[in-house]
Amino acid sequence: MPSKTLEGIKSIENFPLEDKRLFLRLDLNVPLNEAGEITDDTRVQAALPTIRYAIDKGAKIVLASHLGRPKGPQDRDKYSLEPVAKYLTGLLGKEIILVEESRSHAPKALLAGLKPSQIIMLENLRFDPGEEKNDRDFAQWIAEFTDIYINDAFGASHRAHASIVALPELMEKRGLGFLMRKEIEMLDRVRLNPEHPFITVLGGAKVSDKIEVIEVLMDRVDSLIIGGAMAYTFLASQNIAVGKSLVEKDRIRFAGELIDRAKARGKRLLLPIDHRITKDIKDTASLKVTDTAAIPDGWMGVDIGPKTEAAYAAELKRGKTIFWNGPMGVFETPEFAQGTFAVARAITETSAITVVGGGDSASAAQASGLADKFSHISTGGGASLEFLQGDKLPGVEAVRAPKRSEAVVEE
Repeated sequence: MPSKTLEGIKSIENFPLEDKRLFLRLDLNVPLNEAGEITDDTRVQAALPTIRYAIDKGAKIVLASHLGRPKGPQDRDKYSLEPVAKYLTGLLGKEIILVEESRSHAPKALLAGLKPSQIIMLENLRFDPGEEKNDRDFAQWIAEFTDIYINDAFGASHRAHASIVALPELMEKRGLGFLMRKEIEMLDRVRLNPEHPFITVLGGAKVSDKIEVIEVLMDRVDSLIIGGAMAYTFLASQNIAVGKSLVEKDRIRFAGELIDRAKARGKRLLLPIDHRITKDIKDTASLKVTDTAAIPDGWMGVDIGPKTEAAYAAELKRGKTIFWNGPMGVFETPEFAQGTFAVARAITETSAITVVGGGDSASAAQASGLADKFSHISTGGGASLEFLQGDKLPGVEAVRAPKRSEAVVEE
């Protein structure tokens, strides 16, 4: 079934690209270590199909992205896209020319004499104050050297920034890349047309971060599996002792009401029945497993336990569509990662359509070594949740062709 969200939106395939100046807005916001090396290239890899298509079609390519949250050009050393440019040079076998000033005459001049073996990349867009302000003047500057605009930056498309909104609004020829289309198609499948049983796995630290997506999915899911620190708020709502585990006291009532609503609607809601606990988050030596869902005073939960892993795996086997957002524990610490990896393994061992909702979940899927076994791993954490909540993403709406009635200007 075609995605309703994509109605009225063109794809990169709809444009003749040969010798055209193509602006590709990508999400190359990758983690770097202190040596400036990329530690997770998921977003770079996800952008390659669109870049390679543009190369094959003979476009004159300008790549653009943000990286991190710089306060301005003074943060150039920390947030420069130079490591990404070098990395892409190796992957593509093309010379990536990094233009330090986006708001300069350099891109236009370089494009005039660009060789087939060369690609232009603009320096971190957020170095220009106009980017985050959705500044039309900054967008106009870029539009002067752009024939076709393509957005393939799903992870940034919930932001109304100049390269996401103001620029495409100035362009007659605008559309989406392959990654954006896949993100929307897969998330629409979860949001609008899931095959049942539909199971959602939610984890992470806070119930408050997931309230809106829970509200939207509650009517559609058959089972809701809860893990991570947010599970302790749910357990507290049932008067189960959680020791000194993280609890959102102002969300206890909501959690209890949600459990009651699930029961009333015949939905299965699963909570941990045992835990891996420790005296302190930095103390791996004291790690032990509880016998029940209760956590003793002075101890804190850091992961689901083995009985919970088994119960969740048994439930997941029923699924035909599975959406996962949020780890089951503090997976960044290897000793506290077993539950998250067990859930990842259980999801990938099903025959279901399996979608991972970006952010920490995407990192956990990569760390589990099972990333290639999921149907889709979203590159956008915040964007994927906002999309599932039914929010219109500014970056998607900005490339949509106006409806005929909107396009008519009265005399």
